[in-house]
Amino acid sequence: MLHFPLWKKLMILGLCAFGIILALPNAFYTTVEKHNDAVAVLEQPGVIETPELIADRDGWPSVLPSDLVNLGLDLRGGVQLLVRVEVEDVYRERLDSMWPEVRNILRDNRDAVGTVRNVTEEGSELRVRIGNEEAMPLAIESVRTLTRPVVTLTGAGSRDFEVRSEGDELILTLSDAEKTATDDRTMLQSLEIIRRRVDESGTREPIIQRQGADRILIQVPGIGSAEELLALIGKTAKLTFNHVITRTSDPDANPGIGNVLVPDVEVGGGYYVLERSPVVGGEQLVDAQPSFDQNGRPAVSFRFNPTGARLFGAYTAANIGNPFAIVLDGEVISAPVIQAHIPGGSGIITGNFGIEESTNLAILLRAGALPAEIITLEQRTTGPELGADSIQAGKVAAVVAFVGVLVFMVLSYGLFGIFANVALVLNIALLFGLLSVIGATLTLPGIAGIVLTLGMAVDANVLVFERIREELKTAKGPARAIEIGYEKAFSAIIDANVTTLIAAVILFAMGSGPVKGFAVTLGLGIITSVFTAIWVTRLLIATWFKLRNPKTIEV
Repeated sequence: MLHFPLWKKLMILGLCAFGIILALPNAFYTTVEKHNDAVAVLEQPGVIETPELIADRDGWPSVLPSDLVNLGLDLRGGVQLLVRVEVEDVYRERLDSMWPEVRNILRDNRDAVGTVRNVTEEGSELRVRIGNEEAMPLAIESVRTLTRPVVTLTGAGSRDFEVRSEGDELILTLSDAEKTATDDRTMLQSLEIIRRRVDESGTREPIIQRQGADRILIQVPGIGSAEELLALIGKTAKLTFNHVITRTSDPDANPGIGNVLVPDVEVGGGYYVLERSPVVGGEQLVDAQPSFDQNGRPAVSFRFNPTGARLFGAYTAANIGNPFAIVLDGEVISAPVIQAHIPGGSGIITGNFGIEESTNLAILLRAGALPAEIITLEQRTTGPELGADSIQAGKVAAVVAFVGVLVFMVLSYGLFGIFANVALVLNIALLFGLLSVIGATLTLPGIAGIVLTLGMAVDANVLVFERIREELKTAKGPARAIEIGYEKAFSAIIDANVTTLIAAVILFAMGSGPVKGFAVTLGLGIITSVFTAIWVTRLLIATWFKLRNPKTIEV
């Protein structure tokens, strides 16, 4: 047991060296604040927009790994939001999008069903009135051909739309299965779009995760205020290009069936009557960038995908001389007159906004529109000063625990305690190396996990050393006592650490936020402590024993 082949020594030493290299960048980082292309080192604490931790290139070679342990919200400062996604909003949009198909298929049977009109009011249903009530069975059968079965794990389920009638009105509603599927798609899309918007702003390592059926938890380090984050993610940013029917100054004007009355923010006090169904939607945008128009005013240039370009080109070719409305979140931000055919699928949006607004609008459009409105349920802001205090308190706790363990081991086990302390230092280095390489986020509970790891890391060595003491009392030689001590303590070490690791895995799987941070540091700490206790400490003892070859030892 005290004999180590060369390959095993090289493997142990190589893993330790690699772990130290991965961990060292955390001792060579600087907090910086980015302003466009400029990077300035923050010398004073304060509210920061998008601070970033980077390895100090003056003190750390660029050719070596420079991954860092990210600081969580409670250490770095930032904003936490809990929002609810209004998933019901999407039901109405789904039904509105169904109207053109319903209208066309009923018009194919105009001779039997008569006139076809959309008489839908507010609510999660589409109502269509036909001229000949006696032809309702034919109308229902025709519309049902548009629906499709919902495929589930157990096979085909109910159809996505349910069709029924009330007098001369045909009514379409979403099926329960389709509502559930729509809710899931809406939440996944909302998560992805919020993540894109935060990433576009340059913020490092946000935590964005779903909670429950319709809620999203958002934690963004480095944001100075909740208002700043809400301005970035709270806007739906739904962009559409709609045909203009007329313009009016009457806020109570009746837009008519199939139309909507939308306020004009470019010219205050005015309203546009637009066709409800857009010509092109913002989901067909592939790029949006801040720019300037011919007069030097801030604007946003955009580009459609091939489908959007085809629709936009066909519309502009057929409507030269007529205005069309650019609608953002239910407001007309611009209504230019089509001067010529625009076949390229690109254009420019102008309006009453400055450079910052045009930049933010471009970010929102590139990230995509939220499928539904989000409502803020809870918001919490942690200042950088509080985070600095938490870091300092965590450092004090870790240092006190570390020093206490080191002193205890030396007083209790002498030279063997020093070997255990060397392994403990390597254990912390390996732990930070693993946290760095996986990009883990360190929180206050995570620091608690590290402090707990300090105590648990020497537990395995205590078991081995106590077993060696017992074997020495039976008059066995030092070498044999050490070998038997490791052999008989091995199973107890594995059992104790595996049970703790199982608890850490359960915490990670079932918990969220800070609980997961604690579970990560605890789980990784168990792995590194077992490695250092079983292999590193034994290698140190074996090397010492080979060099000194003592006749007696004291543990």
